[in-house]
Amino acid sequence: MGNVKILVTGATGATGGNAITKLLELNVPVRALVHQLDARSEQLSASGVEIVQGDLSDFDAVSEALKGITGAYFVFPIKVPGILEATAFFAQAAIEQGVSAIVNMSQISARRIAKSHAAQNHWIAERLLDRSGIPVTHLRPTFFAEWLMYLSESIRQKNMFPLPFGEARYAPIAAEDQGRVIAAILNNPGEHAGKIYPLYGLKELSQYEVADILTQVLGRKISYVPLEIKDFMEIWKELGFSPYNQQHIAAVAQDCRDGVFSGTNDLVEKLTGQKPLGMMDYIVKKKALFS
Repeated sequence: MGNVKILVTGATGATGGNAITKLLELNVPVRALVHQLDARSEQLSASGVEIVQGDLSDFDAVSEALKGITGAYFVFPIKVPGILEATAFFAQAAIEQGVSAIVNMSQISARRIAKSHAAQNHWIAERLLDRSGIPVTHLRPTFFAEWLMYLSESIRQKNMFPLPFGEARYAPIAAEDQGRVIAAILNNPGEHAGKIYPLYGLKELSQYEVADILTQVLGRKISYVPLEIKDFMEIWKELGFSPYNQQHIAAVAQDCRDGVFSGTNDLVEKLTGQKPLGMMDYIVKKKALFS
């Protein structure tokens, strides 16, 4: 393979940033598409990443970003509407530029019958990319370990975190592990073409068990406060999330309670050669956020 170059979208985000770190370790040339030039893009540039500024909702910018690219990671933020238009732009630009592999970030709840508009849109976006004719691999992670970040202030100040997941158990997956998966696939995309990979962390846990791990790591009692979905949505609204995102979270909270986010497999280890982070490892790494 001559002249490999990978485009990473969402380059300053959790999965994109971790994918770049791993691609650089593998000595794969990377171009990053960023919204704005700031300290984060400076840092990427300093580590040898080529930076292009642009928006996924701008067809010309996306076309420019994909010039000379062999493989790409596509992720669209769950916080705002627009994924279908962005996916259509990305697919068309990738076809025109002769891109030969795409890794697409979807979600475990992506399905035709999803009540969440965002999750259903993710499913449609997968189908759009499939029809592009470009070999594509869809990642469908369960809830990220990073969910705790949204509640870090509550954990710091009130020693508790509210969530609408009831007694449900799932295996939270860290963005770091997803980054390693993305890099591994783009470094050797052939055998992954056309695959849909559900991704899970190490072990299924209830939020009560997560609270126990926090308690252990932080050395003070942390409690999980299970809320009804409608009550949690009041908190989510106050945190300033868009109506589109609110609709999504309410629907996936129900999905989570119904077991849609549950399950485990060994894909992370198979794809990357190492087991995913457990919640204990993750919380130890992020301890400063909760202290």
